[in-house]
This record gives sequence, C-alpha cells and structure tokens, in this order.
Amino acid sequence: MSAQPSIVIGGGAFAGLALALALRQGLGPDIRVIVADPALGVRPSRDPRATAIVAACRRLFEAIGVWDEVAAGAQPILDMVVTDSKLEDATRPVFLSFEGNVEPGEPFAHMVENKYLIDALVQRAEVDGIDLRPSPVTTFASRPTGVDVTLSDGSVIEASLLVAADGARSRLRERAGIATHGWDYDQSGIVVTVGHERDHHGRAEEHFLPSGPFAILPLSGKRSSLVWTEKRAAAARIVALSEEEFHRELEQRFGLHLGEVKVLDKPRAFPLGYFVARSFIGERLALVGDAAHVIHPIAGQGLNMGLKDVAALAEVVVDAARLGMDLGQADVLERYQRWRRFDTMAMGVATNSLNFLFSNNSKLLRTVRDIGLGLVDRAPPLKSLFIRQAAGLAGEVPRLLKGEAL
Repeated sequence: MSAQPSIVIGGGAFAGLALALALRQGLGPDIRVIVADPALGVRPSRDPRATAIVAACRRLFEAIGVWDEVAAGAQPILDMVVTDSKLEDATRPVFLSFEGNVEPGEPFAHMVENKYLIDALVQRAEVDGIDLRPSPVTTFASRPTGVDVTLSDGSVIEASLLVAADGARSRLRERAGIATHGWDYDQSGIVVTVGHERDHHGRAEEHFLPSGPFAILPLSGKRSSLVWTEKRAAAARIVALSEEEFHRELEQRFGLHLGEVKVLDKPRAFPLGYFVARSFIGERLALVGDAAHVIHPIAGQGLNMGLKDVAALAEVVVDAARLGMDLGQADVLERYQRWRRFDTMAMGVATNSLNFLFSNNSKLLRTVRDIGLGLVDRAPPLKSLFIRQAAGLAGEVPRLLKGEAL
C-alpha cells in the first residue's frame, strides 16, 4: 500500500478520464490520481460512434487541455431543424429551427468522433502523470479514514475516495449496494455513420417519427452520424438486414436532400432505458456518468450530463482539499450529490416527457406538439433559453463548464 493520498477512478471512458485530468489540474501532484479500466490496454480506441459535445462541455475540455487536440476534426453544429411527420409522408415540414450559437462565434455544440477524443484524453493523462492501470477494480473496503481498493492484477491502493465511472452496468455501484430506479423503453437506438453527396453545412436534423426520433448529426466532411430510434424488435430486424435492404430502410427515413447516401460502418443497436441511482454517493464512493444515471438520447444530453457530474465533483473535491478537509468524507460527497441530483431528475423528466409526446401515432398529441413547436419557433427569447439549456449553460454551472481552471 502507498501512504501518498490517492483517488481511484474505476472506469476510463470520457467521464473517468476527464475527471482524472480535472483533479490533477486542481489538486497538483501531491495527490495521486489512478484510473483503472481494462480498456486502457486497447490503443488506439476503436469506438466507431460520435458524440455531440455541448458548449459547456467543450469549455471543460478546453480547461483541462484536451480540446485543441480534437478541434480540427470537430464539426460545429451551426443550426438545427425539427420536423414531425409520419414515415410515409411525402414532405416533412419544419416546425422548429435553431441557430447554433450560444455566444457570438461559439456554436452550442460540436460533433466529435469518440475514438479521437478518447485517445486525446489518454495522451493528456499520460503527459500529466496520471497513473493509468489496464485492470478493473474488483473489490473495495471502506473504513473511517480511507478505502482499500483492489485491482484485478492483485494490487491494493489505499485511497481517500473511489469514483465509479464504470458505466450503466456499474459493478462498483452494485458492490456498494446502491439500487437504481427506472424503466425500459422497449426501444433501441440504431447508430451508424453515413456519407452523402452534398454538404450538410453544419446542419443537424431531428425528425420525429412515430417509432421515435431520427437524428442526423453532421460530421466533418460529407458525413453524418445517425441516431435512429425504433421499437426493440424492429431495430433488431433492421440491423440484421442485408446491405441493400438496410439502405432502402435508411433512404426512406433519411430522404434525398443530401443526395445519394452510403453506409460507412456497421449499424449497431443499443437498448434504451431510463434509470437513476437512488444515491449518487456511498461510503467514500461517488458515482459519475452512466453509473449514476442513464437517460433517453432524444435530447442528446447523456454524455453531457456525465461531464456535468465530472465538473461538479472535481470542484467539490478541489475546494475540500484547499480547506484541508478529508476528500472522501461524507459532507464533501453530500455537496456533490445535492448539486447534481436535482438537475439529473429534471432532465430525466424532460426526456421521458419528450419521448412520450413524440414517439406515437396519436393525431391529438401530434396536433398539440406541432402547435407547441410552432409557438416556440415564433418566440426568440424562448428559443434562446432552450439553446442555453441544451448547451449546458443554465442553472448553477461549475467553474470548469464556464471554461475556468480549478
């Protein structure tokens, strides 16, 4: 065991690595930061997905010294249109449109390919002296003055705090006995990258269809990332189709406004659900990201919610360190939970409501939602409020999400 104060982060994806960098920045080299995840042994990353990084989270990546490494390949979302139609409709009238800036010259979001962002985070972590372990946390035992964390390679780390950043099926959350509440949507999200003949000009599109939203998100070059929601059985059928049959299904939803469309990778379907951990903290344990909450992708906020957790927890821990407090003590972690739990619940209610309102064939609900979209479209102050909310800049914003160093 080491006598040097330590923080162990179980999970080396976006949330875990970003938290490690934020803590290193705020705490300095005297407190050891360890990230444990078998995926750290797989380099470079092979994650084929892409993610919308909202303005507040882009500021976080700037603050921890990562954004410059991915900025050249990041595609700004310059505007967004929302339609509501049936699959067989010949046209899809636009009910709502947004210009993409939250501040002059600052888009409300960028699309970034996951593999490049993960690799940039890992490289920065190595430069900053973070201890990266390609082994998962297997067990941990809390005691009044610390937590003993055991990795699969047999090493034991004496830490002040353990952070569970190990995803929706978090073993650390389960081992701590923290239950979750939520439900399954009987929907899956089909994720695939496509190329097209014409330039998207940075426009994102969200087509609300009876089975769920069909989102076209611009990538660099003449490419787009699709997040396509279907009922669970329909999604399984669609991803199992031949290339020619899949193309027909895709074209029916995508349309021809960007010319001929071509699939660039293998479509994959991910089951969708909603859950929130009953507590975001345990004894010398904090949950961040998908380990704490999973929401519907209808608003594109899942990863960004996790990065808000990161910014809040890092600020709470760094403030405690500067006051000479024990980093893993209960009142430090309670501050983190108070900060993040209400926002998480509010976003969960919003995404559940949107999914209920839009993923159906009801003529009455369609009339109500189209009137609502039209009213918002004609109210610039309301649109501006929605953009700031979507960009992560509403409410009590942690320093990192303002672009400020800790």
